Amino acid sequence: MPDSLPADSVGIVTPQSYHFDTPIELACGQELGNYDLVVETYGELNADASNAVLICHALSGHHHAAGYHSMDDRKPGWWDSCIGPGKPIDTNRFFVVSLNNLGGCHGSTGPNSENPATGKPYGPEFPVITVSDWVNSQALLADRLGIHCWAAVVGGSLGGMQALQWSLDYPDRLRHAVVIASTPRLTAQNIAFNEVARQAITSDREFHGGRYYDFDTLPRRGLMLARMVGHITYLSDASMGEKFGRELREEAYKFGYDAEFQVESYLRYQGERFSETFDANTYLLMTRALDYFDPAYDHGSDLSRAIAAAECEFLVLSFSTDWRFTPQRSEEMVNAMISARKKVSYAEIDAPWGHDAFLIPTPRYTDIFTAYMDRVAREVGA
Repeated sequence: MPDSLPADSVGIVTPQSYHFDTPIELACGQELGNYDLVVETYGELNADASNAVLICHALSGHHHAAGYHSMDDRKPGWWDSCIGPGKPIDTNRFFVVSLNNLGGCHGSTGPNSENPATGKPYGPEFPVITVSDWVNSQALLADRLGIHCWAAVVGGSLGGMQALQWSLDYPDRLRHAVVIASTPRLTAQNIAFNEVARQAITSDREFHGGRYYDFDTLPRRGLMLARMVGHITYLSDASMGEKFGRELREEAYKFGYDAEFQVESYLRYQGERFSETFDANTYLLMTRALDYFDPAYDHGSDLSRAIAAAECEFLVLSFSTDWRFTPQRSEEMVNAMISARKKVSYAEIDAPWGHDAFLIPTPRYTDIFTAYMDRVAREVGA
């Protein structure tokens, strides 16, 4: 952490928790009688509440999208490069809301929260959540904040799926949807990666059927392996080659199975760190929500028919080396939007970092994102 806050930072921020007593009905047929959502906000809401922007997080994301919690923080929030004064989502113009979704493990009600019926953590008894469920809970949060219509709903990856779902479920409650590095549904290969990750977790001897809280342990190794698999899919071959190549940790082969290559060491470090901060049951829940997302499913697999309900304008962005959610998947969305006669802007950005490129402020990406959000701000007089 620097000695002083950068001029384009939102500064020191404090999360807020909102409690909801009204039951929420879930797509799986169950309900949550009450729940909490942890939220961070940046900027000021204007008089007519028209300048609000919702940030939807990806699989491992949370509410802390920008700024710092204290001067001791080593890093700012996960999307600090895009949120703050003068940045694409300019907090001098927008009131930005970022939350930890239901089922999360960073303060919102999820598998590691206490089940009021038992007095113990929900664990595997926490209901399966869908993208539509998240959007419904976010709409209730908007009501609590006095926001009827978002200037924009913005998200990358799984967050982009939420932005798209918002446009379909609440078409009159957002002016723009910004869908970045996302897809209208997972391919079989993507579902397969998620299943390998889930199997890594559930086969860990410390998983205990998801009740590891009762045994005062964690399935660290399984979660570590799941994250290692996931992390590989977030990077491109070129970016991994540029960063690590075939560099050895030492000068010669050891002829064993410890981490000898730099890339092996990196993946192990990422997996170990993740296993200490993320809940395994939440990882299972989030990957299943990814699998289930398919807004065209109830429309005869016709995405254009599904998107017909939308009233907002769209910005869709993809990245050339993203092989997890390829540009072709974004183009599928864009073609469906055009077929449904929706207003959509699209760009494929040449970037070498794979799926994670949506987190990296490359000039063309930042310029396009900034120009679009500048238009959104002008529309609402911000």
